[in-house]
Amino acid sequence: MDLLTKAKIAAGRIVPRKKVLSKDRARCRQKFLLFFSKGFADPKYLDWERDYKWNAHLAWERDLNKAEYERLLAAHKYSEIAKKAVNIETKTNLLFSFEKMALRDAVKSPAGAKAFALGLYDYVYGKESLKERFENFTEVLAGLPRKQTRVLTWPLHTVFGFIANPKEHIFLKPRVTQAAAEVCAFPFNYESRPNWETYKSTLDFAKQVRDDVADLKPRDMIDIQSFIWVQGSEEYA
Repeated sequence: MDLLTKAKIAAGRIVPRKKVLSKDRARCRQKFLLFFSKGFADPKYLDWERDYKWNAHLAWERDLNKAEYERLLAAHKYSEIAKKAVNIETKTNLLFSFEKMALRDAVKSPAGAKAFALGLYDYVYGKESLKERFENFTEVLAGLPRKQTRVLTWPLHTVFGFIANPKEHIFLKPRVTQAAAEVCAFPFNYESRPNWETYKSTLDFAKQVRDDVADLKPRDMIDIQSFIWVQGSEEYA
């Protein structure tokens, strides 16, 4: 779009065309609005989907913001960091009970708590590219002690970034996301073991959703993940 056209739109002399969606993508949008007619501002949406996730983010900002996290690391309070992170997540329904138990078991030992605390800090607050931080955290989770259930799963990998910084990170539930991608006509590149290419594909799916619902003004990945959840979850069948 040239500068003259942009100026005319800004002045109200031209009404920009609405984005034309494919039937599948339009149907996904319609389904979301069927449940939440006021979109991301709908009180029912806030109650059912957004508020508890946002409250977990606020708890993170209170208990594990960058300055507080660094203070705890400097004092070598790795178990306290792990406990705080686990407790914040517990107030959501994002992980299954067996995943919550696997994480608790993995950080019970001093070595497990230290590896988790250091790795999670780098993942959330590190200066490397998201790809590097993601792959490094994958190796951290893969190396944690395992009692019964494995710790390296998509939900466990993505939940803390999502809670800590929902502007950058998205939460990935494999079955729901695969189902949502199918009905929304997105070519989702999925592999069961956490890997960068699948996570990048999830972020690309999130970008498609954000474009499709731009007029509904999604605030962050909480809104995008909630839209995806509505498309793929049996709760909204």
